[in-house]
Amino acid sequence: MQAIEQLSQPIKVLLVDDHEMVRIGLAAVLDTEDGIEVVGEASNGMDGIRLAQAYKPDVVLMDLVMDGMDGVETTAKLLELYPECKVIVLTSYLDDSKLYPVIEAGAFSYLLKTSRATEIADAIRAAARGQSVLESQVAAKMMNRFRQPKQQEQAPLHEELTDREMDVLKRVAQGLSNQEIADELFIGVKTVKFHITNIFNKLDVDDRTQAAIYAHKQGIAD
Repeated sequence: MQAIEQLSQPIKVLLVDDHEMVRIGLAAVLDTEDGIEVVGEASNGMDGIRLAQAYKPDVVLMDLVMDGMDGVETTAKLLELYPECKVIVLTSYLDDSKLYPVIEAGAFSYLLKTSRATEIADAIRAAARGQSVLESQVAAKMMNRFRQPKQQEQAPLHEELTDREMDVLKRVAQGLSNQEIADELFIGVKTVKFHITNIFNKLDVDDRTQAAIYAHKQGIAD
């Protein structure tokens, strides 16, 4: 995208956050920044994808926890449709169950909502230049993860799963959909998705197929 590389045109930014006041505040601040233009606001993932297709933003500021399609799924689908876009996560959460899945989904940068307005604007400009920005706490967590010795391989990874996560994993291995799992366990689909994200993280797998293969190999699929 030559316009981004040359910075000859404003960087088009889309806001995706389910809190109206957050969107209003971000839009007001960013509209005062040179070279940055907020082209749209979405309160949920589906609207975010729709607006991204309509406005083709250069950068998307993405919340993680939203009703319906969360930030992880929205990021993955958005980048599948529009891979040139740079997704900057802007969230209040720093736990592993949200951090690693959205990075794996293709998020370009990760900031906390405690960041100063100038830091967010600088991260947008950096993304437009192809440079990632990670909150210092995020960078430290990722470095520590890669530095950890693989001593845990002596014990099965699924021992880290909670009883509920084991229930969900067994049903994933049986080929049940999220809705079917929710119906069997009498929980919400959103809760099932949350457990599956934790399972992927704890088992160090990328998708349902790998999780199912692990479960069958460990004899816990039945």
